[in-house]
Amino acid sequence: MKIYGFPLSPFVRKVVIAAREKGLEYDLVPANPSQPTEEFLKVSPFSKIPALEDGDFCLADSTAIVAYLDAKYPEPPLFPVEAQARGRAVWFEEVSDTVLVPAGAPIVVNRFLRPKIFGTDGDEEAAKAGEEAIKKPLGYLESAVSDSGWLDWNFSIGDIAVACTIKTLGYTGWTLDPAAYPKLAAWYGRVTERAAWQQAADEEDAVFASMQG
Repeated sequence: MKIYGFPLSPFVRKVVIAAREKGLEYDLVPANPSQPTEEFLKVSPFSKIPALEDGDFCLADSTAIVAYLDAKYPEPPLFPVEAQARGRAVWFEEVSDTVLVPAGAPIVVNRFLRPKIFGTDGDEEAAKAGEEAIKKPLGYLESAVSDSGWLDWNFSIGDIAVACTIKTLGYTGWTLDPAAYPKLAAWYGRVTERAAWQQAADEEDAVFASMQG
């Protein structure tokens, strides 16, 4: 099994952690969507990351990949069986992917990607606007942490997706304020203590170090 992309992306990280949670072996293949190789385009024809190659089966898009992995390798489940729980798990994944990521993108672009990866100047005013924009989804997520300690009653794809986005924001120097978001900060601590997360974080650190070196 091959996973294409860079784990600094929250979407790639989501698939990596899902695979780790299920104890799957994979090769992480660096892939740049703006400079796709022929090999990568065979797996991801629209140059989307992450992309998955599992034998002769190929798939792109993080949500599609995790749904596939959960169906093929059902233990432990990342999509709950019960209807309402499954709907909420997918909902939190979508809050991360379609609300929190776009709101926080100016922070990542202007405080991390441009200055540290591309060597260009970032727009600090745009980054500050991003900090304001993420307050609404973070406030909602603060209120959504359940008494179980997870976003839903059991750890699911929703927890993985939101935590992956928060980790990417951390590359900018931004941190989740425990005074403003105490329940969410405690929840994030629980996610990052999981063995799958720590294994993926070690792999990510190695990839980032190779990029810097």
